[in-house]
Amino acid sequence: MKEYITIIGAGLAGAESAYQIAKAGIKVKLYEMKPTKFSPAHSNQNLAEIVCSNSFKSNLHTNACGLLKEELRMLDSLLIKIADEVSVPAGQALAVDREKFSERVTQELEKIDNIEIIREEVTDIEKMVQEGIVIIATGPLTSDELSKQIQKLTGEDKLAFYDAAAPIIQKDSINMNIAFWGDRYEQERKKDEEIEDWKKRIETLYGKDNQKRSYINLPMNKEEYEVFWQELVNAEIVELHEFEKKEIFEGCMPIEIMAKRGIDTLRYGPLKPVGFTDPRTGKRPYALVQLRQDNSEGSLFNMVGFQTNLKFGEQKRVFSMIPGLQEATFVKYGVMHRNTFINSPLLLDETYNLKTNTNVYFAGQISGVEGYVESISSGMVCALNAINKIKGREKIIFPKETMIGALASYISTENENFQPMNANFGILPSLEEKINDKKVKYGKLADRALEELKRTIKK
Repeated sequence: MKEYITIIGAGLAGAESAYQIAKAGIKVKLYEMKPTKFSPAHSNQNLAEIVCSNSFKSNLHTNACGLLKEELRMLDSLLIKIADEVSVPAGQALAVDREKFSERVTQELEKIDNIEIIREEVTDIEKMVQEGIVIIATGPLTSDELSKQIQKLTGEDKLAFYDAAAPIIQKDSINMNIAFWGDRYEQERKKDEEIEDWKKRIETLYGKDNQKRSYINLPMNKEEYEVFWQELVNAEIVELHEFEKKEIFEGCMPIEIMAKRGIDTLRYGPLKPVGFTDPRTGKRPYALVQLRQDNSEGSLFNMVGFQTNLKFGEQKRVFSMIPGLQEATFVKYGVMHRNTFINSPLLLDETYNLKTNTNVYFAGQISGVEGYVESISSGMVCALNAINKIKGREKIIFPKETMIGALASYISTENENFQPMNANFGILPSLEEKINDKKVKYGKLADRALEELKRTIKK
């Protein structure tokens, strides 16, 4: 095995990986195709370029991304350190001067002797993988040529080319006095006098909360539906890049576009109420939204058929109008944008290591994490484990109670409906005690995470 580690892609994940590996005394060959070639969204020649918002999200202890940043600070993350140094006023959030940020990251990596930065596009990874450890951190806009190589490495059907995902909601924030469990057609129409008997039978079969069922249903009456529809068709959308439009809209219809085809279109599509009886009324709802279980613990549910291009604030506003979701916590908003990512639950373990070839790691958004800080986190985990591999040590698996470990666990746990995920408290194991106050609960989850990380670092 070569006495150096190859990293393909010098974005946030690749840059963090390079620094951590070099700091451990191991040589790094860091490949970056800029300025020889730019992706459709990149324009800056520096490494770790930020192409969207300049915000790294909240710094608060009671915010999932704030917790993740604190964990990375404890692990001596170069990129979080630089982000802190070049921050600009943004209230409780960590926002950066994007030009200074990428410039400082580039300067820091260029002056490290153990890092060789190679400015060329990689189009053939087969030989690299045969000769030594490779971290693939090519991001959500991986070039077509390299995508073909990754497909060859992982399997033809294991690579997605765009992200059309519905919002994901924390189960404990859904009003179950309105919502009810059940699959379509399992509930046949009942006469009024049969409803109570039916409800008791469901409780007997499935328990009081019917937790064995995979769908939560949100019934709407005519007035509720029409108000919701009116707000949906008039909500603000995100403008896609030109290179995204053809690719995405040929493959997936945003719910707001579908709604504009007519007031009843959704009632004959994803909000079809046929096959359901609202336990509160004993009648078929006028419309019905389904939520499908999204993780094995049953703590997260996604909105079936709600892939959307609405702005995040508009999603929160409009979707919270759905009965049962008035107080919903959205751990991930719907997205529709160009995004290359692998089917990580089938391919990777909790160290972002490829199961079929342990010389290969995937870091950044191509691995199925979403967001700046999340990408840095994956780069950190890849680097620490690549270091241990080359030195013949055991893998480092971060506890699931930490946000770093929870993200690694999420992308490596079997999931039929896998979509990229950002940091959120919904992916952490629950506390033993039930706490209704969100800030108190999140604070205790964060305290537990940092204590677990301290123990891991001591090991």
